Amino acid sequence: MIVIGLHDGHDAGAVLIRDEEIFAVNEERLNRIKKYRGFPALSLRTVLEMASVSPEEVDVIAVAGIFRRQKRLLELEAHLKAVFGSDFKRKVLFVEHHLAHAASAYYTAGWRDAIVLTIDAAGDGLSSTVHIARDGEMIRIAQSTYIDSLGDFYASVTELLGFKPMRHEGKVMSLAAYGRPTYDLSNIIEVNGLTFENRLKVIGTEATKRLAELFSYPLERAREIAGEMKRGKLDGELQRRAIEIAASVQAHLERLVEELGIRLVRYNLPLAYAGGVAQNVKANAVLRRIFPNLWVFPAMDDAGLAFGAAVFVKAQFERLDGKWRPFKLEHVYLGPGYSKEKVEGFLKGEGVEYEEINDVSSFVVDALVEGKLVSFFQGRMEFGPRALGNRSILADPRDESVKERLNLALKRDVFQPFAPSILEERAEDYLADLNGPPNRFMTMSYIASEEFRRLAPAVVHVDGTTRPQSVVREVNSTYYDLIKVFEKSTGLGAVLNTSFNMHGEPIVCSPADALRTFKEARLDILVVEGFAVYSR
Repeated sequence: MIVIGLHDGHDAGAVLIRDEEIFAVNEERLNRIKKYRGFPALSLRTVLEMASVSPEEVDVIAVAGIFRRQKRLLELEAHLKAVFGSDFKRKVLFVEHHLAHAASAYYTAGWRDAIVLTIDAAGDGLSSTVHIARDGEMIRIAQSTYIDSLGDFYASVTELLGFKPMRHEGKVMSLAAYGRPTYDLSNIIEVNGLTFENRLKVIGTEATKRLAELFSYPLERAREIAGEMKRGKLDGELQRRAIEIAASVQAHLERLVEELGIRLVRYNLPLAYAGGVAQNVKANAVLRRIFPNLWVFPAMDDAGLAFGAAVFVKAQFERLDGKWRPFKLEHVYLGPGYSKEKVEGFLKGEGVEYEEINDVSSFVVDALVEGKLVSFFQGRMEFGPRALGNRSILADPRDESVKERLNLALKRDVFQPFAPSILEERAEDYLADLNGPPNRFMTMSYIASEEFRRLAPAVVHVDGTTRPQSVVREVNSTYYDLIKVFEKSTGLGAVLNTSFNMHGEPIVCSPADALRTFKEARLDILVVEGFAVYSR
């Protein structure tokens, strides 16, 4: 069976599943429009091409979300008809928003039985759900409406502090580490059973205005203050208040997630988790203390909805045939890849001077030890928000000064931390609170050990936490070997890994994207499928 999953909305994307093969990409990576909203035309064409599948061969088209507006539905149908022909409707199945989130988590966790949690701002009228999953079937036991939304609460605070809601929540989480919680937010939103209750009774912009009044924060100056913090000014009166607000909101989010987790643990099942709020790696660390085997779907936000719709439909047909079995997602290298021949042809066509590398690992490690910033491009692109060694910028984490260089080069906010990729066998040495399997997808934070803080200061945040990717050879041999050579050279089994993109842009997909970003950032070396390009 061949299933296509589609998400037509913000974070649009497409997924194709053929038996155990998966091809997935989000539209932003192809059209270069961050968090693109609309029909994923390029993504759909790309997954069909990657799989060498014609539209006629597709058995089911799983569409994430319920289209209630006539205009939007007709536009969607026009797009589908153009690709799949006039008989497309017999192939289409719509999968409700939170069901797609839940499916993305459960059907990739590798478990037969689980608790499945979804939390986001809103989708199809809901903002959170809890399912009990057994033998491939998910039964919903709780839900919150879009009004009682934990995700909207956090988004409103993001807007209050001058950042873009639904995009920059991670900045609030990063900023929170610079202060202490000083505000009691229990009268704003609380846990109610297995759901949430919004005591403000307003959402969106109205909630932002109400919060500005409660915090006595100058909403009209929020962007100005955020801009100053972006450049490193954190000690002004209003900046300190913003940090206190961020710390209070983050602490409240963690408390609510912990309270909900404690109520869920009584089911004595492992927890699979997805939705926009699952991007909060600090809150995920709180859940991990309750559920040591916590599984957070790597593309946890709406960028993963197409995937969720596809795996849900696939699982239902397998259950009908009595063939469903638990499936564990081992990696997310599911996007486009480019052969060495194509890359060399591109470089020649662009008139770029390059050299072929005989030993990629030794070459990159030598450059890192010399203090170089290396943009690293290999294999198939990662699916989801994290670069995991195939579309990454690498640096030596022993040198704290690389943070300032990278921030300037990529135009990042100076208060945001950098993350490491570590050898999985060193996880126990580097992570003080490792209480389950190491995390291979950068979906949760850990407390850095004293040894790691001393050896790798560039990838430890001001609060002593780090957000690692553990790397094993079976999943990414090229990247593993590179880190292993770095360990042999330096004694540290980790490298700094940040996504290969300018701040505010999507992660690079193609060699053309890589070359353009490399030049714009003025990085030192571009390594692309075994070829090295140097900055001038």
